[in-house]
Amino acid sequence: MGLSLARTDRRALLDHLFTCLRERRGGWLITANLDFLCRYTRDAQMRELYDAADIRVADGMPLVWACRIQGDPLPERVPGSSLVWLLVERAAQEGRSIYLLGGSAGAHERAGKVLVDKYPGLNLCGSSSPRLGNPPSLADVEVVLADLAGLQPDILLVALGSPKQEQLIRALRKHLPATWMVGVGISLSFIAGDLKRAPRWVRKLGLEWVHRMWQDPARLARRYLVDDLPFAVYLFSRTLLLRLWRPGKQRQR
Repeated sequence: MGLSLARTDRRALLDHLFTCLRERRGGWLITANLDFLCRYTRDAQMRELYDAADIRVADGMPLVWACRIQGDPLPERVPGSSLVWLLVERAAQEGRSIYLLGGSAGAHERAGKVLVDKYPGLNLCGSSSPRLGNPPSLADVEVVLADLAGLQPDILLVALGSPKQEQLIRALRKHLPATWMVGVGISLSFIAGDLKRAPRWVRKLGLEWVHRMWQDPARLARRYLVDDLPFAVYLFSRTLLLRLWRPGKQRQR
């Protein structure tokens, strides 16, 4: 449906990011799920925003399944909530600095303590959760930059939810060209223990969204049941029909 995804696994992705850091090259990584694709197909501004990232990987299982149906299978799902732990572990090993930005009240501080306790060598150079507009204003961006410019973190994890986190990252990129920036959504709350991730078997079945909705139905029920579920049916139906209709056509890589 036009959204380009990297055909990579977690290890290869980490190798790429940290090779770039050694070469003093930053970038922007998006971990896309069904919600991202839904916005991407319905809103031209969201298409422009998500296409501006350097790398997009498949966070949600529906995207992995759709790629498989399309005939372009991906090595694996690359979930942002798992990737955070891998990024932090590798950063501690290589002496890279990390900054945590956003999250619910106090989540960034609690998450930071959990990460430092687990990885004693981690250089957590700072964390904050400023109140930002949606989308962030120029004044909001300046407030964030005032803290980040002097620190120049190697990795910036932005937990504001989409599309706000991507809007902020796009505004910050030119000011921090050697920093890798990743939107991590609710991940800091998972790390802090404020919310529980779904069991591994639930994630493998692609039902993590059910577990999330069960924990926060007031905020997520409409998004998942009214917006995303019908879109998922459309996505799979469309992809399958196109595959059957044009089975021999060379697909763009």
